[in-house]
Amino acid sequence: MLLLAMDTATPAVTVAVHDGAEVLASSDEVDARRHGELLLPAVDRVLAAASRSLDEVTAVVVGTGPGPYTGLRVGLATAAALGAARAIPVHGLCSLDSIAWAAGLDEPFVVATDARRREVYWARYADARTRTGGPAVDRPDEIADRVAGLPAVGAGARLYAAAFPRLRADLPEHASAAALAALAAERLAAGEALPEPRPEYLRRPDARVPAGYKAVIRA
Repeated sequence: MLLLAMDTATPAVTVAVHDGAEVLASSDEVDARRHGELLLPAVDRVLAAASRSLDEVTAVVVGTGPGPYTGLRVGLATAAALGAARAIPVHGLCSLDSIAWAAGLDEPFVVATDARRREVYWARYADARTRTGGPAVDRPDEIADRVAGLPAVGAGARLYAAAFPRLRADLPEHASAAALAALAAERLAAGEALPEPRPEYLRRPDARVPAGYKAVIRA
């Protein structure tokens, strides 16, 4: 087994290679505006650091969000292209699950990332491996009562700390391909079928077709 994992659902452009036993190499760059520019160079860099080639990759694992439309599509489209080019499976996992895995908590907690528009993407977990609710998108003040007693992890929880009073600022803020790959490897080794790489947008994209414009007809 050689898994190539990637995620662009958060401001982090993150890539990792996992051999089924451990992470061989990983790269994490935080830049919300350069997902498309940074992802493929990171893939090349991680494979080189692991002394492996794309020909050796047996499956691709990609974070499916939730996340902003444009950034999320970069990872999903790249994973699909690599899978098609190499004729290998492409698996999808919730990006919040990778943050939960990296957090490593063995008690109920919540993961929240920045959804912009003064909202957060969030999900509840029984422990680092087990999601019990979500993902969903809401305003922090609308869910404050539901998460007040839970440790909170992620950039959304940090940004709206008043709504997440048990913020764990010492734990990861963004998605991690290393955690994504480790979680996928564990589930595959247990014989679980991983989901298809279908994006979880949870809401309409920010971009809109202009309304009310007039067509110009040239003679």
